[in-house]
Amino acid sequence: MSEHEQVITRRRWFYRLMQAIIRGLLGLFGTVHVEGRENFPREGPYLMAVNHLHWMDIPVLFVVLPHEVATFAAEKWERHWLVGTLLRLFGHAIFVQRGEADRRAITRAIRWLQGGGVLGIAPEGTRSRTGALQEGKPGAAYMASRTGVPIVPVAVWGQEKFWQEVRRFRRPHVYVRIGRPFTLPGTPNRAKGEQLEQYTEQIMLRLAELLPEAYRGVYREKVRSRGQNPSLKPSPAPSP
Repeated sequence: MSEHEQVITRRRWFYRLMQAIIRGLLGLFGTVHVEGRENFPREGPYLMAVNHLHWMDIPVLFVVLPHEVATFAAEKWERHWLVGTLLRLFGHAIFVQRGEADRRAITRAIRWLQGGGVLGIAPEGTRSRTGALQEGKPGAAYMASRTGVPIVPVAVWGQEKFWQEVRRFRRPHVYVRIGRPFTLPGTPNRAKGEQLEQYTEQIMLRLAELLPEAYRGVYREKVRSRGQNPSLKPSPAPSP
């Protein structure tokens, strides 16, 4: 085994060890319910689109995901001695400049997908301030359209109340629902403008359909008009 292969093996071993430790800690304080795990592709490339409610999204998703995932992180954390190291080690972090279109980061993400990797992204672009879905940004649709990779919608809820419940000596319940993979029609292509907006809408509706109604936010009425969920037929969603 070459030195490079040994480094990769140690990294994977450490990654799985940390997954087990964090899974154990979450299980000590609460319960994580996972539905649709079989919808994860056996391997990359694919883009995972997830809603973003709380910093607890990160450890919850970390223990559920079957693959190592590249994620975007604010550039301010890149030089942080602890956060930056953890993001690079466990998140394959792509550091991005907030408030502008960081073409360097987008190019890195596209290359990661083209190389067979898995990319996790919150299409809303930032953490929700309302506790429900906000209007999606075009970043996820842009990268999916350029690469033609499958998109796996993943909805997570309950984590925003995790520590509040613990402080009240209650066992918190967190729900993760994984939808069926889908591809944007006609991709790969160089979508822009109205077509990119339509792709973004498709991604956000697939994500909204996996969430309880109270978490669907600006997409609540659109989901109602679409009728029964086409991306996954789940059991009734637990109330928030």
